Amino acid sequence: MSKTAFPYRQAVEILEALRQQQEVAIVDVRDEALFATGHPLFAVNIPLSKLELELLDRIPQQSTAITIYDNDEGLAQAAAERFAALGYRNVALLKDDLTGWQAAGGELFIDVNSPSKAFGELVEHHNKTPSLSADEVHNLINSNANVVVLDARRFDEYQTMSIPSAISVPGGELVLRVRDLAPSPETTVIVNCAGRTRSIIGTQSLVNAGIRNPVFALRNGTIGWTLAGHSLDKGQSRRYGETSETAQRQAANNARNIADRAGVERIPLATLKRWQQEPRTTYLFDVRDAEEYAAGHLPGSRHVPGGQLVQETDHYASVRGARIVLVDDEGVRANMTASWLAQLGWQVSVLEELQPDDFSATGHWKAQVPPVAQPEFISPQQLADWLAEGQAQVLDFTTRANHLNSHIPGAGWLLRSTLQQQGKAVLPDARCYVLTCGSSLLAGYAVEQVAELTGKPVFVLEGGNAAWRAANLPTEQGEQQLLSPAIDRYRRPYEGTDIEPGVMQAYLDWEYGLVAQLDRDGTHGFRVLPAQVQATTA
Repeated sequence: MSKTAFPYRQAVEILEALRQQQEVAIVDVRDEALFATGHPLFAVNIPLSKLELELLDRIPQQSTAITIYDNDEGLAQAAAERFAALGYRNVALLKDDLTGWQAAGGELFIDVNSPSKAFGELVEHHNKTPSLSADEVHNLINSNANVVVLDARRFDEYQTMSIPSAISVPGGELVLRVRDLAPSPETTVIVNCAGRTRSIIGTQSLVNAGIRNPVFALRNGTIGWTLAGHSLDKGQSRRYGETSETAQRQAANNARNIADRAGVERIPLATLKRWQQEPRTTYLFDVRDAEEYAAGHLPGSRHVPGGQLVQETDHYASVRGARIVLVDDEGVRANMTASWLAQLGWQVSVLEELQPDDFSATGHWKAQVPPVAQPEFISPQQLADWLAEGQAQVLDFTTRANHLNSHIPGAGWLLRSTLQQQGKAVLPDARCYVLTCGSSLLAGYAVEQVAELTGKPVFVLEGGNAAWRAANLPTEQGEQQLLSPAIDRYRRPYEGTDIEPGVMQAYLDWEYGLVAQLDRDGTHGFRVLPAQVQATTA
């Protein structure tokens, strides 16, 4: 098959477009573990392996200028062809990939969500965000001091491991909930995450909101706690409760004032609808919690909790220079989130004058995905019969972690990037192939390629691995047939409870150096609001 000739875009063009705050989409199509080894600050990771599952929501305008790269893995061309097949009209390849980027003076950042993490360090640098060491917080808790610990991560992260006595209050909820969790101004408030960023942003949110309590970040989060030799709780379920009317009113006033200081715009629904008809990218995010969103939301809005949107802006708003519009129903979370996005260099607006009837859509958010050529499905029982007869080879395109935990006996775990790079050589010989993943959605996009490479019949397991398990058919665990390297996900140095101390310390050392790296990069456009004065007695 002949290749499409895509133009090349020079790194200097992109660097200048970033400085001019033009719309820019720099897409790294490697798998996440490779992306985390080094990438431009505003590059976004949309791996070739699962491109169709994410692309339409992350880059919603087909006229957006998109620049695609890898690091000589041979994936960029194939990704560009998929972009073009999906209707994207302004697709280019990065000239000389990462080598060209560095030659033009561009910085490479490691890890994931680098813009938000670098911004968090800049906030602490400029505002001297108050913090306490793990030992200091440990002593406060053990001495029964008047202290409350608020965990600013997602609830699932909190359940994995948490500071003793901590309550789960994801970052976007902090300003709304804190007054009811610490009603006495004498109570010291500690905000923690796993590392640094969300505790810094959460603490500074409370400082900016002018709460009367002394408030501190737990320095270096659960990493710092672990390195100090203190024990973590596991499986906790403490969460914030309802918000009182007085606390909500105070929080709404504070949040609006902060958003005004940050330059957040306010628009009616009619303006949003007009923007959505324009070629410029406009993202619409509902920043409340999942249950509130499911009960009723603005049609077309995507649910992203405010704290996670600030932490992972690159994942949700993947076109730098786009407009972001936020919505809530109580005037706190959208304004607080918007205040941070504005400081992160985004043009951000909050929807106003909404009526209860505007929240007319219900249910959880669902990703847009492109249509797939209708494959031939087989049932779990039919596959079981074929496997018993040695008639088929199962190829499992789920995540490596899911595959190791439970898979169809004899299934080979495979990434589509490996299929692109190695072709037929990576595939076990078989009379036919049956493709699967968690639901078989992703597997469906690989049918055509496997059929072209092998010339053999290719089927899709109806309902995927979930349907196989629901039919009470046998599964196995472990590494029996891994056809791809372990690169689909980058293991964060702050997640889980089995990270080596040296790895955790190296991660902290990297974060400490981000401010200097931002200075060298020169494209970030961040602007940090001056700090507010607060009580600092602990």
